[in-house]
Amino acid sequence: MSKTISQVIADELQVRQQQVDAAIALLDDGNTVPFIARYRKEVTGALDDTQLRTLETRLGYLREMEDRRQVILKSIREQDKLTPELEKAILTADSKTTLEDLYLPYKPKRRTKGQIAIEAGIAPLADSLWQNADQSPEDAAQGYLNAEHGFNDAKAVLDGARAILMERFAEDAVLLEKVRRYLNQNAELNARVVAGQEEAGAKFKDYFEHNETLNKVPSHRALAMFRGRNEGVLTLSLNADPGQDDGVKGSYCEVIIQDHYGVHPASAPADLWRKQVISWAWRIKIAMHMETELMSALRERAEEAAMQVFADNLKDLLMAAPAGPRATLALDPGLRTGCKIAVVDTTGKLLDTATIYPHAPQKQEAQAAAVVAALIAKHHVDLIAIGNGTASRESDAFVARLLKANDLKVQSVMVSEAGASVYSASELAANEFPSLDVSLRGAVSIGRRLQDPLAELVKIDPKSIGVGQYQHDVSQSLLAKKLDAVVEDCVNAVGVDVNTASAPLLTRVAGLNTTIAQNIVAYRDEHGRFDSRTTLKKVARLGPKAFEQCAGFLRIMGGKNPLDASAVHPESYDLVKAMAAKASKPLDAIIGNRDFLRAVNPKEFVSDSVGLPTITDILAELDKPGRDPRPEFKTATFAEGVNEVKDLIPGMILEGVITNVTNFGAFVDVGVHQDGLVHISALSDKFVADPREVVKAGDVVKVKVMEVDLQRKRIGMSMRLGDEPGQERSAPARGNERQNATRPNSQGNRGDNRARSNAGNSAMGNAFGNAMADAFKNAKR
Repeated sequence: MSKTISQVIADELQVRQQQVDAAIALLDDGNTVPFIARYRKEVTGALDDTQLRTLETRLGYLREMEDRRQVILKSIREQDKLTPELEKAILTADSKTTLEDLYLPYKPKRRTKGQIAIEAGIAPLADSLWQNADQSPEDAAQGYLNAEHGFNDAKAVLDGARAILMERFAEDAVLLEKVRRYLNQNAELNARVVAGQEEAGAKFKDYFEHNETLNKVPSHRALAMFRGRNEGVLTLSLNADPGQDDGVKGSYCEVIIQDHYGVHPASAPADLWRKQVISWAWRIKIAMHMETELMSALRERAEEAAMQVFADNLKDLLMAAPAGPRATLALDPGLRTGCKIAVVDTTGKLLDTATIYPHAPQKQEAQAAAVVAALIAKHHVDLIAIGNGTASRESDAFVARLLKANDLKVQSVMVSEAGASVYSASELAANEFPSLDVSLRGAVSIGRRLQDPLAELVKIDPKSIGVGQYQHDVSQSLLAKKLDAVVEDCVNAVGVDVNTASAPLLTRVAGLNTTIAQNIVAYRDEHGRFDSRTTLKKVARLGPKAFEQCAGFLRIMGGKNPLDASAVHPESYDLVKAMAAKASKPLDAIIGNRDFLRAVNPKEFVSDSVGLPTITDILAELDKPGRDPRPEFKTATFAEGVNEVKDLIPGMILEGVITNVTNFGAFVDVGVHQDGLVHISALSDKFVADPREVVKAGDVVKVKVMEVDLQRKRIGMSMRLGDEPGQERSAPARGNERQNATRPNSQGNRGDNRARSNAGNSAMGNAFGNAMADAFKNAKR
């Protein structure tokens, strides 16, 4: 490479190379991203976790490319074909694509028509005809007849010469890059319906005859078309010359080939043959190669964008505000099978269970109310968590009547059930509650996720939480890796109480794995609560490196050392003691002492081993030890009497919760068992390029109902509260887009139902109704 790997990454991140070199050294030494981001700021120049994750990914890619570079050099060198110019080109190649282009002519391959022609001695003819058009191809070919190799006549010889040149052009790295650059800027993606699949593939009808510039296809539309192709409904092709007049023959890419070689056929004897060589080289060799490559690149970009949408939504969900350590009664709503109840204490420990039947067909509301009231009194319940699945609004109304009738000061909160069914049936849940019915396990999960969403949701495969966009169409291994990184970063950003954390939660702490996490729980069960961080060193397989990585993220509440309850790393305890000693104060007297901490001059404590960033972090942590970075707990208040889609009336202003954010808008739960869509053009009075600029999953928002489709249970909403249903309005100008995405459905199957919704960005002056009709077009539950 002309640049080192660290130089390349530094340029991409726009940071100093020394920062990248330091981060790479730390990663190679077995340090985790959360540990480096939090406790090695002075080493990396304060690279944050996002930068470090990008650095880690790019480091893997570039190292793989470097390994491939060496393999290619070795292969060509062994063929004795490595010229100084070729070696320089390979060493300076900055992408895997360029490397493979350079390797094409030397890559071991099966015998081709061109190679057979070369073996028959036809290469000089190919070169002669290509360079000198003033000769008759047929006459020149007579001197190259070779019956032994199957070239018995002039036509066979000329075909062989053409094959030699076609293969040579298709392996010319510089030419391929020119063609690639042109196609990336100008080519058009064409989607067409497969004959006879119109009815079966109706959900893809927006793409039955769809043309779009390749570099402008957004991820959601690209993945929709690829899905259509995979299901046998659509064919996809690349049009290199969109807008070209019908009478024009050939492609502009043929002109690129001519210009590249300085050959411009006219009317000389060999020019017709040369034109044919150029045309065939483009259509048969280069075009097919480029279509495969560019389609693959489009899919890769689309998958990366879809995975980023999922990762962003997952982070918002995991970092949602916790209700905190409050005794909670969780109610998993149901009709015929009843509502399952689980009561958990302030630590999430299961205290009691019950099943009640307040709704049809049993309608045993009085008996159910008595059971719930007794449980509230018995366990001093502060919160009631109601799952948002089937019968959730009926259950919410039942609880409201119960609380009012008994004058109980207990807060009732609607909680998303997404993924609860996955947890209930998991091996983890079975091990935790072996004798508990599956449905009651779900109720426990609902209660715990209200107390602490992060601690409970880490028990569920992130892909089952349902906040993605085309999550099943992307590389599952890459998606899992990306989502695992999000979970790890969130867990370590918040910190974990080692005396109450579950093994799945501990597994996500930097430096720990499944085995060590289980060993921590086993040690805790055998010896009782940990009273200091140093006790962790007694846990089996938790060695010095693991302790270094995890200690700062594990909290010991009420332990021997007050610093153990903070994010201050044990390696910095002596520094904090020095601060206290200099002020002649006991250690616990400076923790939380804002006046004292603000008076400390951090530069006084800088040393060769401790830098200013670490000292600044320590002072901030001592000011608010163990602070939780998550927002303050608040909930949406659903409107009374609005329980089903049929209760909605255009013009209503309601409070709701953002359940999912996609590239084209946000879905909102207003308590009617079906999420409504706020299209991207209705999120704000200003132009919005990315919905996440305005909202994120878990936000409580006010929306206006703009359109209700009772038959299909589709709801169009706006956060522009001045909009009126059916009113002409100016929306930020955007191209017409239709896309499918995962749409949360709060009714049935514990909120895990997936619905794909087509959405369209309205153009300037379109009526809201038209935009929403386009947005919901062809939705499929």
